[in-house]
Amino acid sequence: MRSALVLFALLLAATSPAADPKPVRVLIQTDKGDIEVELDARAPNTVANFLKCVDGKFYDGGKFHRTVTPDNQPDNKVKIEVVQAGINPDKTKDEFKPIKLERTNDTGVKHKDGTISMARDGPDTATSDFFICIGDQPELDHGGKRNPDGHGFAAFGRVTKGMDVVKKIQAAPAKDQTLTPPITIKKVTRLP
Repeated sequence: MRSALVLFALLLAATSPAADPKPVRVLIQTDKGDIEVELDARAPNTVANFLKCVDGKFYDGGKFHRTVTPDNQPDNKVKIEVVQAGINPDKTKDEFKPIKLERTNDTGVKHKDGTISMARDGPDTATSDFFICIGDQPELDHGGKRNPDGHGFAAFGRVTKGMDVVKKIQAAPAKDQTLTPPITIKKVTRLP
């Protein structure tokens, strides 16, 4: 009887779906090249919000519009390095409502080199703009000092290919932190 139960348990385990589903990956195609990103299921609401924009083609025709380097933030005591992108300006009237902030102390997803995260003004204000970290940026995590509220930003994935493209975007011509001209996002799609 015991061996039959063991055999049944093994068969059940072999036919059950995997506990860890395959991570969702997206391809961001830009004027400067392609960036592949793997999304992190530990930030489910932020990932769902981003994918809603991807699937709705909100980022197609969008722009990388901001570059933040050590040299272009003279008034900030806490320096960071990121590039920031937004949706196609023609889609702003259809933009979704802001989402609840998934803090890094809750998700465990930290702002490391290549992390993708949602931009925001205050807690619970992120909509569609995202940024990619260049180098580790712990001041963007919960408890970090970049924002006075200390809540940090909602990290939700990481670049798996194309950090050279991210660095090209960061080094593109800019006036203060505004890319001139912005770098066009041709298309953002899910990868198989």
